[in-house]
Amino acid sequence: MTENPGASGLIELRLGHVGQLFNTMDPSPFHERDLDHDAEEFILSWAREHEHDAVLRLRVVLRQPADEHTAGQVRESVRHYFAYRARMARRELRDLFREGRTSLAIGALFLAATLVLRGLIPAGGWTDIVREGLTICGWVGLWKPIDIHLYRWWPLKAHGDLLARLGDGEVEVVFEA
Repeated sequence: MTENPGASGLIELRLGHVGQLFNTMDPSPFHERDLDHDAEEFILSWAREHEHDAVLRLRVVLRQPADEHTAGQVRESVRHYFAYRARMARRELRDLFREGRTSLAIGALFLAATLVLRGLIPAGGWTDIVREGLTICGWVGLWKPIDIHLYRWWPLKAHGDLLARLGDGEVEVVFEA
């Protein structure tokens, strides 16, 4: 498995036979199979190396006799697989934002409750520590939604975009006897 750094967006995968590209444990028909984990990781790692605006192209070099039917299935399967994974990544992102909105509502209610409770406790002496503790606890309740909306969504969005670029990219199949 090698990559040609001279060609922008080109990822070259060299395999002994087409079976190395797909997960052999997947009982689905050939054109719907999952990619082999190692092949997928190789493709993704090289895709990350390219510029974000580069058009990604995958060249699969198979050391087996030429077979146009196999070539067509490989092209269709690879594009289908990455398009499917991109849809799943978008779903994960939507689920994360839904979790963020739910957490924000719960956190805001918790903050409001702690601030109301703080207002019911008289000021002075050791109760000042309790009052400040309630304020801090209320704001800590917003930690998760802030984390989600500021930081956790970026990697999921970037990964989904990468998968979509691979799903939209050209897949070339070359046979070497």
